Parts: sequence; C-alpha cells; structure tokens
Amino acid sequence: MNIVVGKKLKILRKNKNMSQEEVADSLHISQSAYARMESGESSSWANHILTICKIFVIAPEELLKVDLNNKEVSSISNADQVSDQIIVQYEERIKELKKIIKDLKQNKKALKS
Repeated sequence: MNIVVGKKLKILRKNKNMSQEEVADSLHISQSAYARMESGESSSWANHILTICKIFVIAPEELLKVDLNNKEVSSISNADQVSDQIIVQYEERIKELKKIIKDLKQNKKALKS
C-alpha cells in the first residue's frame, strides 16, 4: 500500500507544481521524511492523511484507492509473489533453526548425564 500511496503523492504534488520541501513544510516534517513517503519506504503518510487530503483537495478514499491499470496491477502482483517467496524462505529457515535448537538441547542434556 505504501508504494501505491507514494506514487499518488508524487503525482498529486507534481500536478500542484509543489516541491517535496513545500509539501513537507505543510506537514511539519523534513523533506527526507516526505521523500520516503513518496518512494513507498515509509507508512507515516497514514499519520498525516487528513492534512495530505487538505493540501491536495482530495478525499482520503481517493488517496487509498488502487487504480487498476495494467502496470499497477502487475507491479502489485509481482510484489505479492516476491512477498510470498520471502515468507516461504523465512518459514523454512525457522524450521531449520527450531531443529538446531532441539539438537542443542539434546546435546546439552547428554553432556549433563
């Protein structure tokens, strides 16, 4: 969601001919904090959603609405696939670590005996 909102923030800002610094000043945050919102690296836009909507004269729903054009759907779909792959990798690693912990506990008990 951060990437979708970030893209919209950038488009809205450019349509108003505003700089990142101008928007950041209106939100009482640093330019770099705002840049992270636009790049999708930060979810802090949620803390400022009402002010953002006032600046760009939009409803909150408009900021959060996912436009279902092919490029955006494709990038969201790709991101979901990558997320799923990462989750599977982490779950496998967790299983491996649980086995290592179990083996270590057994070795510890054997050493005490």
